[in-house]
Amino acid sequence: MTTTTAHTRSRLRFAGHYLEMVVAMFAGMFALAPLWSMALPGLHAHPDAHAMVMATNMSIGMALWMRIRRHPWLHIGEMCGWMSAPFVVLLIPYWMDLIDGGALMTVGHLLMFPAMLVPMLRHRH
Repeated sequence: MTTTTAHTRSRLRFAGHYLEMVVAMFAGMFALAPLWSMALPGLHAHPDAHAMVMATNMSIGMALWMRIRRHPWLHIGEMCGWMSAPFVVLLIPYWMDLIDGGALMTVGHLLMFPAMLVPMLRHRH
């Protein structure tokens, strides 16, 4: 096997793992959303709380998948932190009325995907 082929396979494995994480995140988000809707029916009226609940739901789905794949708890915790970080940072401009709830949710979700790459690249092997 050539070096180029090995690099290509490595990149494809990494991309596949990233895609698995994204699917697990969405599964967590969709599976847990009804529970929060029943427990907190007015959640959607509070974008800050809604954003953090959604990030938590996505983290739970991803953490479960990482545990199934036998990742260490430390890496799972790090990934959850990086996934939630964009929302935590965006809460400040939201609370200062510099962005609205739609921007909080949209930008938070968009930043979550590159934020996930940080721990993935750190622990790539």
